Amino acid sequence: MDNLIEKEMGSIVETILENYKNMRAVDKMDLFNQPDKESIIDMIKKLFCIVYPGYYRDKSFKIYNVNNNLSVLMEDIMYHLNKQVEIALKYDTQYDELNEEEIRETAQKKSIAFLKAIPKVRKYLDTDLQAAFDGDPAAYYKDEIVYSYPGMYAITVNRLAHELYLLKVPMIPRIMTEYAHNITGIDIHPGAVIGKYFFIDHGTGVVVGETTVIGDNVKIYQGVTLGALSTRGGQKLHGAKRHPTIEDNVVIYSGASVLGGETVIGENAVIGSNAFVTTSIGKNSRVSIKNQELSIREHGMETFQETELGQDEAWFYVI
Repeated sequence: MDNLIEKEMGSIVETILENYKNMRAVDKMDLFNQPDKESIIDMIKKLFCIVYPGYYRDKSFKIYNVNNNLSVLMEDIMYHLNKQVEIALKYDTQYDELNEEEIRETAQKKSIAFLKAIPKVRKYLDTDLQAAFDGDPAAYYKDEIVYSYPGMYAITVNRLAHELYLLKVPMIPRIMTEYAHNITGIDIHPGAVIGKYFFIDHGTGVVVGETTVIGDNVKIYQGVTLGALSTRGGQKLHGAKRHPTIEDNVVIYSGASVLGGETVIGENAVIGSNAFVTTSIGKNSRVSIKNQELSIREHGMETFQETELGQDEAWFYVI
């Protein structure tokens, strides 16, 4: 058997090497001129140490001194971030005319601007933490929200990535939010504009599209989609407003889909579970699904039962 493997392995390697020569996207071999995903993930972990200094820390430090540790962390993040941004900028055609020195200087300016935005990000995150605590009777301590709530984790990564998105840094913001998506099951595009006091309860299956605009004090539950009506236009839709606007003080319950770039959910509205909304909803409205029909099979017999759903707000809850 070993002799057979040795005999065949050489030809397999030759076949795959030949397959690399087809000049397709999957054949790219320029390993050092594209962002390093592992480096970006490592930066996320170190940024959490800065954003939540009392909760996350670099375990390589034996003695915790916030001044010294912060300085080392910031220098480490700046070095790696600047390196990744410099690589990522080469993906944007607007920088095609710049020489290497000009790209390097542009990357430095964007990296500095990002780190300067951290206090603003933390200000927003403090309101998100308060919203989670106020909005979830199952939360006993704010600490458990920071440590364990997937919604808080996803929002944190998104708010950091959004700052890089605003600085027009290619690729890196999306790598960050897709890492959070992989960890939490919550998919928020870094381009989404999200106001203060944002709370995602439970979270799994939440999707928030790139051009979504969310106001202050908005609460959404698991399985909610803030998406586009159609993406059949593909790249022709790039830059268009494809996703809804959610105004202040809106609650969207589990499984609801709100779709379309012209769709506006007015302030103080409540969207009930599993609702499918593709038109604008006025402020102070209640959207619900009524008179669902249940199919029940018992002892080989099937019966149908119409379920009356009243306007009592309690029914919107699914947990």
